[in-house]
Amino acid sequence: MKDQFRAEWSKAWSDPVTPWVLVGIVVSTVGVSALAVSAARCPAAGCGQDPAKLSLTGIYLGQALAALAGVLAIGNEYGTGMIRVTLTAMPRRGRLLAAKALVLTASVLVASVLAVGGSMLAGLLTLPGHWFGAAEWRASFCTTMYLTFIAVLSLGVTTVIRDSAVAIGGALGLLYLFPVVASLVRDPTIQRRLEQIGPMFAGLDSQATTGLRGLPLAPWQGLGVVALWTAGTLVLGGLVLGLRDA
Repeated sequence: MKDQFRAEWSKAWSDPVTPWVLVGIVVSTVGVSALAVSAARCPAAGCGQDPAKLSLTGIYLGQALAALAGVLAIGNEYGTGMIRVTLTAMPRRGRLLAAKALVLTASVLVASVLAVGGSMLAGLLTLPGHWFGAAEWRASFCTTMYLTFIAVLSLGVTTVIRDSAVAIGGALGLLYLFPVVASLVRDPTIQRRLEQIGPMFAGLDSQATTGLRGLPLAPWQGLGVVALWTAGTLVLGGLVLGLRDA
């Protein structure tokens, strides 16, 4: 497994697009978050909204670039046909996908830590009051993991679809489908169920530090839903990769 990991690590970082996408996750997330908190008009008593979620507004854009990182982790090889060479060199397909997932996780996790840390720092420097405590640490951790999970989820989707352009549409569609459908449904019971099972709904709920009783899912439950989606798509990708030709 070490050999597969080293090979995938070298391959990932030999692609000039990889560092730019990771930098994009950080810059876009922090930039949008900084704009959001600077635009908020908050009296000394506070903004009347969840300061952690406000500080993490940039995740709405950052998650799209995290998804792109997951697509590029294997999509480029399908696009160029290099996947055949890779599978010849590493015929154990399950190990190959696991190595790609580990490299992707390590890379996006670092970018996510910087993105979330920068966003929360922007909030601390801009929003009034001393609001950063245990709940905000939990929100920071959950958001960091959410971005990382979205990248790995997109890797699984791309392994199934094998086309980068279609896969990025599929990954983003999986995120935004549930909010769109929920906005069209009038039945509150169905709406709430969609909010409980949708990966983006669940992931963004994990950021909350106030009004937790009104959420469809508790923060840790929300992160668990995203983790299940990630595991499911990755397992499906592994099964498809093992059953078909490159």
